[in-house]
Amino acid sequence: MHDLYEVLRSRTEGLKANAVAFAQRLVRTRSLSYQEADVAALVEREMRTAGLDHVTRDAFGNVIGVVQGREADPVVLLNCHMDTAQPGEEHAWKTPVTSGAIEGGRLYGLGAGDCKGGLAAMVYAAALLKRCVLPMRGSLVVAGTVAEEDGGSVGIRHLLGYSLPRLELAPSYAVLGEPTGLDLYYGHDGWAEFEIVVEGDDCAHVRNAAWGIFKDLDAFNRCAERPEAPQAARAEPPVFSGEQGRGRATIVLNRRMLSSEDAGDVLAQVKHHAARAAQVAGAEEVQVQVVVKEESQRLYTGRTTIVKRVTHAWSTDPFDPLVERARGALAGAGLACRPGKWRLGRLGMGTAGGVLVNEYRIPTLGYGPGNEDVIHAPNEFVEVEKIEQAVYGTAAIVHSLAGVPVFAWTADEI
Repeated sequence: MHDLYEVLRSRTEGLKANAVAFAQRLVRTRSLSYQEADVAALVEREMRTAGLDHVTRDAFGNVIGVVQGREADPVVLLNCHMDTAQPGEEHAWKTPVTSGAIEGGRLYGLGAGDCKGGLAAMVYAAALLKRCVLPMRGSLVVAGTVAEEDGGSVGIRHLLGYSLPRLELAPSYAVLGEPTGLDLYYGHDGWAEFEIVVEGDDCAHVRNAAWGIFKDLDAFNRCAERPEAPQAARAEPPVFSGEQGRGRATIVLNRRMLSSEDAGDVLAQVKHHAARAAQVAGAEEVQVQVVVKEESQRLYTGRTTIVKRVTHAWSTDPFDPLVERARGALAGAGLACRPGKWRLGRLGMGTAGGVLVNEYRIPTLGYGPGNEDVIHAPNEFVEVEKIEQAVYGTAAIVHSLAGVPVFAWTADEI
């Protein structure tokens, strides 16, 4: 007789090398935001090779693979973004950013931990469940989404709003492959990027007001720093422009938002501080506007979309059945994990959880092999062993949520 975890563990051995090799190919394929065409083609091919039941790409360029269950519900969504952050100063990397080199048990390269290692593990977790022929009551969706790193989450919004409904799939639960070190994460703070625009007919007044606002924000932000939430905010010095004697200055403010805060409330706070600082600077005749920064972006498919630079804070109840079942599954699989939340040590970091939880009310958690402390930085890496463990652990979580409870099989049944 064979129990569930014995079957998963034994079949994982035959997929470890495939998962790691796929992660290497992902890292070696450059995929900055809005430039994911090559990596999307790679993910689509790998899903087909892995034997997923249905594989497609949507109008925004997201890649979707489905393992079909016996019934319509539940549906488990495994999601990783395919894009990466900018590499920064590439000379600071000890190897080329797309080398995909494995040294000392670590896979190095841009996006290795955030979150190409997680994406590889999720694709092969689906392959593992197919290979084991484990009975699935509900369906599994593995989605590689576009345009997440810039904070807009346009890929996941299109996936949930259009693509999955057209496939008649409504996720009951979601698991993000973002870096958690294989702990279970259930939320994080948010952040927003604001533009403060100062205009007036007197360039000197505009200049005085802009510098007054910048210094006020800088002083306020230093007071707001919290040990548990580093980099509470960062303002960039004003940029001045103007024509025909009219002055204009723009200040960009990146602001962390707690789970108790709303972007609209924070916007009102920033407006208040900016208007007061302009008055203190003796420039009452200038006009001060504050908006959430947005920009038009062209997806790799050719479509154009408006991206708002805001990621909302989110949290799943740590006693939600999703978290309880996931913890139980990992414990049964012999894998240690701790509950926690992403710290988001750098402004601009985030996940699709705000869209999933706040906009679509889908219980969500994170489980990925990367390390949050080494992403968005030179020499990013993911531990090879954790990619391998993530295949096994993710499959165990999925089966606990959408599989048919089975306690033992004979050799002939598997």
